[in-house]
Amino acid sequence: MGKSTVSKQFAALGAKTASADDFVHYLMNYDKNVFSEIAQHFPSAILSCHPALVAGSGDKKIDRKILGKIVFADCEKRKILEKILHPRVWELEEKFVAKQQCLGAKLVVLDIPLLFETGAEKRMDYTVAVTAPKFIQRRRVLARAGMTPEKFEQIAKSQMPDLEKCKRADFVVPTGLGKAYSFRAVKEIIT
Repeated sequence: MGKSTVSKQFAALGAKTASADDFVHYLMNYDKNVFSEIAQHFPSAILSCHPALVAGSGDKKIDRKILGKIVFADCEKRKILEKILHPRVWELEEKFVAKQQCLGAKLVVLDIPLLFETGAEKRMDYTVAVTAPKFIQRRRVLARAGMTPEKFEQIAKSQMPDLEKCKRADFVVPTGLGKAYSFRAVKEIIT
């Protein structure tokens, strides 16, 4: 959709930003409890590697590609992973917002891919849906390393339809018309 680009545009205009995806990566790499729970439920997603390459989990790490294949193919397994990760991500988001408020930030933006699917909109003052036409979404996603048309379709099925997100959001930023157009929309939201 272009959420990361729009998040960077908010940051360029002075907002303090954080990404739920970055929090997930942090938890998978450095939180021993998260590692243990994922290893317990998804042992085939755990790889052995050289200890110097992995912080905090000995000589093992989570293979996110394998884990992704597992959870996007099985709704129940995805729910297990979400139960492990979401509460911890929410805690990190709350700490980030509190810290930014203490530092005097006027605007804090959280980039949350599954905002409406997880009910996280209830924790926000305002919501912004970032949208692009389906053919642009597909082109952008398939340009990523390791992405396949099948994986793209599995991910799309697991998410709320774009039109529904746009209806629920307080603001909508279209990204299919170029960065200048979306940047103008971000400026209008801030104003």
